[in-house]
Amino acid sequence: MKGAPAATRYHSFFARTRQNILSNEIPQAEGARRPPDPAARREHAGSAGEVLAAFLKLGLTSFGGPVAHLGYFRTEFVQRRQWLDDRSYSDLVALCQFLPGPASSQVGMALGLSRAGWLGALAAWSGFTLPSALALIAFAFGVAQWSDLAASGAVHGLKIAAVAVVAQAVWGMAKTLCPDRMRAAIAVVAALLVLALPTALSQVLAIALAGLVGWRVLKLPHQQPVAHQGYGVSKAAGLVALALFAALLVGLPLLALATQSVHWQVVEGFYRAGALVFGGGHVVLPLLQATVVPAGVVTNEQFLAGYGAAQAVPGPLFTFAAYLGAVMHGPLSGWAGGLAMLAVIFVPAFLLVVGALPFWDALRQRDAVQSAMAGINAGVVGILLAALYDPVWTSAIRSRADFATALAAFALLVYARVSPFLVVLLAAAAGWMFLH
Repeated sequence: MKGAPAATRYHSFFARTRQNILSNEIPQAEGARRPPDPAARREHAGSAGEVLAAFLKLGLTSFGGPVAHLGYFRTEFVQRRQWLDDRSYSDLVALCQFLPGPASSQVGMALGLSRAGWLGALAAWSGFTLPSALALIAFAFGVAQWSDLAASGAVHGLKIAAVAVVAQAVWGMAKTLCPDRMRAAIAVVAALLVLALPTALSQVLAIALAGLVGWRVLKLPHQQPVAHQGYGVSKAAGLVALALFAALLVGLPLLALATQSVHWQVVEGFYRAGALVFGGGHVVLPLLQATVVPAGVVTNEQFLAGYGAAQAVPGPLFTFAAYLGAVMHGPLSGWAGGLAMLAVIFVPAFLLVVGALPFWDALRQRDAVQSAMAGINAGVVGILLAALYDPVWTSAIRSRADFATALAAFALLVYARVSPFLVVLLAAAAGWMFLH
């Protein structure tokens, strides 16, 4: 076209520009270099306010423990909002299952980080955690009418809703992550192992064995890195987070020893509980009791009363730390103590997930690691299947009416595509009216 008239050349350029715009491409002049792939310079797609609103709804309705929380997250962020795909979500769940701390909260932090950066991570944690934390702090001030809430029909209905949510998660993830006999077998063996050895370490062992089998047996086609979710954390930031995690883990006991202060000993105990515990909130409770009761800052009666109240609120059980901080004797108590202890127990979880994400993202793009991840994902399905029975099913299904309610909730979620929020409310109403 070099010898064509100028008007013709301009008309051709603008026609190509219009076509590029219609096909979502960036217009470029003749001879210009193409811009880099947008996937290579990923930007956060949402706002912190959006993340806060999404997780606040879950923080107000997510009953049933960490396994149920992961089911709620998958329904909300994989299926409904489509913030990420099933594969990226299962990869993230597998990572957080490997890390100590509250796995569901760490998954939430990572989802917020991916969606809206550092403020998004804070928004996700705040929305999911503060409702139950504030309720438990209020209970610490003596809200006596909550004492029978854990045994109410409405809370029982919420536990039944958790059965349906977890069953939906297992159903959907199994179809995606166990498409062949080998991965289905891995899932079944993982479920049997966890049921036979019901400890937090057995879950880690099941995931490790599933990854080993996947690495040695599964032969998968190469998958492009663009299929993975980005989180916007550099390796330098990850190293800083891991260094800070280790510094606090070593430094807080030394500070407590040097000062001989009961309050620094309590802070150190809460941080250590959040940093070194696998298996979720129920596993952390004995460590917290050993930290606060012998020190004399919380009586055993106060501890057990708070534990009962913690069963009746949604969100992560780690928010029990807020109750303990509020009820403690001494200068660190009340609202300030509750919020301080809440932050202390969750700080290691945040530092660990931020520190691990950039290295996890690089490793999992290798073919051998992808085969191992396929096995691990199948193992996660098996762990969820085992958890669907114990503790989710065993704590909620006590009669035919309970099973009927769970079955109806499952049908509403899977076949009628009703919002999980509405299903939870309907199950709570059914429990309040019919179930005792």
